[in-house]
Amino acid sequence: MRVKIFYHDHCFDGACSAAVFACFYRRAFDAQTEFSYAGLMHRPGGSFGEMQFDADEHALLDFKFHPSEKITWWFDHHQSAFLTVVDEALFRADTSGRKFFDPSYKSCTKFIADIARDRFGVELPELAELIHWADIIDGAQYPDAETAVNLTAPAMQLTLVLEGSKDHRLRQSIVKALQVRSLAEVAAEPEIQAAFAPIRARHERAIEIFRQVGECHDGVVFFDLTGYDIEGYNKFIAYWLYPQARYSVSVSRGAYRSKVSVGYNPWSGRPREHNIASICERYGGGGHAVVGAVSLAPEALERAKVIAREIAAELRDVSTGETTGETV
Repeated sequence: MRVKIFYHDHCFDGACSAAVFACFYRRAFDAQTEFSYAGLMHRPGGSFGEMQFDADEHALLDFKFHPSEKITWWFDHHQSAFLTVVDEALFRADTSGRKFFDPSYKSCTKFIADIARDRFGVELPELAELIHWADIIDGAQYPDAETAVNLTAPAMQLTLVLEGSKDHRLRQSIVKALQVRSLAEVAAEPEIQAAFAPIRARHERAIEIFRQVGECHDGVVFFDLTGYDIEGYNKFIAYWLYPQARYSVSVSRGAYRSKVSVGYNPWSGRPREHNIASICERYGGGGHAVVGAVSLAPEALERAKVIAREIAAELRDVSTGETTGETV
């Protein structure tokens, strides 16, 4: 049996989802299954990019719904999982028992593990640490922003490599290694540490850039990162530097998209009063209630800047009268 796993690339939860699904599938169906992996990124207009369906089964994990009949397994936990009402209707009408959606989960990794246990009777105790960290990282369940920015934990180092490495072969090797080795063992691999060193340097540079360009007004910190090559940055830097901000909004440009990123600061001490995914959906994006993004074509940078400013204005709490550029 050949199974191809499509998963959210440049994402710790996406990589962990792929690892957990592969272990579940082997245990539940065929221990000799041959897996291949293909990372996907959110693209302008909801495009999936090129997807080659060249296996016996295809799984799509931690990513929006694809209507193709060739997708035999699907797991997602994003509010914005369906591009159209037709897609959602197709999912609701599915009777395969192999497509699952629950936006209440913090991570897709834990969602898959729970379905494996509850629906298929497959326990994965050897992956408990992996599942635990995926839930912390994707759900922003750190005790504070400093912990989220600190890179001492193996899981945090792997997160930075997965988010920042442009070597798809390396990222896929991490997915395979996570199935059989501990986080510490995988992170300690010489190849991983060699990749981590320059990415950590970029992380430290990103902190300084965030410190320089941040504009914090009325509970929202805004970053225009379009003049800097720091795609794949740690989104919690904003809350570490600007703890008084309830929300963050940034605009950046990468090789294949202009991107607006929006998030809620869980350590701000103030309740979230907006559904960020719903706001982003109005511009063709999506995500979760607490974090979301909008992807546009690279040449649509000026439009991305306009969208970012509009969202920042919507999120501001003008009743506070807060205007400060101070950082920690």
